[in-house]
Parts: sequence; structure tokens; C-alpha cells
Amino acid sequence: MYIAHTVAELRDHLAAFKRPAFVPTMGNLHDGHLALVKQAKPLGDVTVASIFVNRLQFLPHEDFDTYPRTWDSDCEKLRAAGCDVLFAPDERALYPEPQTCKVHPDPALADILEGHFRPGFFIGVCTVVMKLFQCVQPRVAVFGKKDYQQLMMIRHMVRQFALPIEIVGGETFRAEDGLALSSRNGYLSKDERAEAVQLSKALKAMAEAVRSGERDLAAIEARAMQTLTQRGWQPDYLVLRRRSDLQAPAVSEPLVALAAARLGTTRLIDNLEIEAPSAL
Repeated sequence: MYIAHTVAELRDHLAAFKRPAFVPTMGNLHDGHLALVKQAKPLGDVTVASIFVNRLQFLPHEDFDTYPRTWDSDCEKLRAAGCDVLFAPDERALYPEPQTCKVHPDPALADILEGHFRPGFFIGVCTVVMKLFQCVQPRVAVFGKKDYQQLMMIRHMVRQFALPIEIVGGETFRAEDGLALSSRNGYLSKDERAEAVQLSKALKAMAEAVRSGERDLAAIEARAMQTLTQRGWQPDYLVLRRRSDLQAPAVSEPLVALAAARLGTTRLIDNLEIEAPSAL
């Protein structure tokens, strides 16, 4: 696996390839990340992953400084997954001067859900992804569905800027008990880890209520919020939205249940797609 630490090194190495397949990460890799790398491998003529903890998408009170950085382990895992190239710039390499030019995504999608509770988050995400795209020049990029709103945001950005990149979504990788894998799961204590599965169970209960014919979506959401709150969680949202734009559904259409909640000091997110109910 070739490791590039500067944009120039990366571009020189990739000059021989025509169809890079790209998986951007912030490191501290788990099986979900590696599944995305394996998914990307047959989609291009070279498989590129990046590791970069992007300061622009962290709010001042969030965990940028303490975000887990596991370089040696990450490199071993990427080699084993068949990654060909790792782009691992430091901040000076990717942002050699203050990044005053930023991508400001559509507020209709960027300022709801995650964007509401983490103002400016998607500006940071879109800006770094755009910059990584310019560095790697991929023809395919793979993003996990666990970050559902982020995947939608990247697809929207690619369409708006007519970027020649196919965006592929990778299914959420889960532990045996159903917990969505996340780098932040490592923050959980043993007892919190056992409790954390309740987030995915809450989403399943919401989906089952819809499938069983319940049509009062606000009541389903309120019940899910109450269930987690009573168990000691601090939920930001548990909502049912239409998949096309994450707005409140008005007609029969495919839905997605989305959740973000804090367990102790750890904030977890998850989602579950639901097929279209017969009527709403």
C-alpha cells in the first residue's frame, strides 16, 4: 500500500490510473470502514482511502482533540482489506492556508437534523470532501449509509457541481446485537455498550409501527423519544422522514427512521430505511 502525505505525492502516484475508487475516513477504522474499502475495490482501477480528522466539521465543544487516532492499526487494516493507496495529509498539507473558501450546502437539507444540532457541521463536511475530491480525482466514491444525511448531502453536492463522480452508498455494518459500528463506540463504558443497542431497537420499533399500519407519525416519534429518555438517554431526535429529501412525509412513499442520542458523554447516530406504507 502506497502512503501519500502530500497532495503532490498523491497526484504523482495516481497519474497512472484512470478510475480511482475512493473511501474517505477520519481513521480509527472498524469493520464498517473496511467493508466500504472492499466494496470500492472492484469499482475502479485503484482503491484509495484517506485518513484525515477534519477540524472544520467539529464544533468548539466537540471531541476534535480527543478523537481516537490509531495510525498503526489503521494501516494494517487497510493493507489487509486490499487498499492500494492511503492519503494521510496533516492539516498543513490539506489546508496550507486558512480555508476561507467553503462549500455552503442547501440549508433545506443542511440545517435540519444533524445540521440543526451541530450548526455548520455540513459546511465542514462538504468543504473537506470537495477538497479531497480535488486531490484524489476519483470516478467513484463510497460513503456509508450510517451517516445517512451526510450521504444525501454529498450526492446533492456532486449533482450541483456536475462532478464526474459516482457516489455509492455502503450498507450500515452492525455488531451481532444490532449496534451500528462507529468510531465513537470506543468511548462507551461496558455498561453503556450493553445499553447502546437500544438505539437500533428504538428505530426497529418505529419501523414496525409504520409497517403495522399506524399512521400518526408524530405519536410514533414521541413514543420512541420517551422510551430512550426513560432509559437515561438524552435524545436529540428520533424522526420519520421521506427518503428523497428528509422532509416530513406527506404521501405514501419510502421512509427512513433517523436517530441521534447521547448516552453518557457519547453521541450516537443511526437510521433504518422503511418501505413505503400503503397510505399516510
